[in-house]
Amino acid sequence: MEMADLWSGTLTFALAFVGFVLRGYVLELNRLQILLNRTREEYVTKVDSSASMNRLFSRLDAIDAKMDRILERK
Repeated sequence: MEMADLWSGTLTFALAFVGFVLRGYVLELNRLQILLNRTREEYVTKVDSSASMNRLFSRLDAIDAKMDRILERK
């Protein structure tokens, strides 16, 4: 019976290890699902992005015009 007990113990530890690893994967998958859902909620829309880019480009145009005025004086 000693060999059967050894085999049973080995299988028990192997299955416990596999279960532990699978539990880690499931927890990580749940964490990634939560992060994906948060990303969808906080995603910048195309309209908001366009408005921000237009504001940025208008500021860059103002800086460019100012630089042109400075260079024309010299």
